[in-house]
Amino acid sequence: MTVEFSTQIRVYIEDTDAGGIVYYVNYLKYLERARTEFMRSLGIERAALSDQGWMFVVSNLSLQYRHPARLDDCLEATVRTAGVGGATIDFIQTVRLDHTTLVEGQVQIACVDRHSGRPRRLNMSIRNPLTSLLREGEIV
Repeated sequence: MTVEFSTQIRVYIEDTDAGGIVYYVNYLKYLERARTEFMRSLGIERAALSDQGWMFVVSNLSLQYRHPARLDDCLEATVRTAGVGGATIDFIQTVRLDHTTLVEGQVQIACVDRHSGRPRRLNMSIRNPLTSLLREGEIV
């Protein structure tokens, strides 16, 4: 069984184009929110930016847009951890409406030094919970 986390997101007028369809770039925001809430569920607060001089950046992204979301839809954004490297975390993510997948893809985030932008090894307080979930196959 794979690790999966989900959060609900409502589509507001600000998310849509003139036709009431979600503008494609807003799906990236939905996926970001899901990753942030997933990390928060693991006890990792402010996961994107640390007081210890590191931050996360998206280093690779591949998405497939399958169906549109519309104004006032209640979506489910999901996160599955696919792998943990020395300085990277790989996720498989989706945005669904009911049981229909609207967007799916892979996102890799990298831990980098906040000042130099160079890769930095993942802190054990982040690595340990993620690798534990991968080993155990728990659903968060």
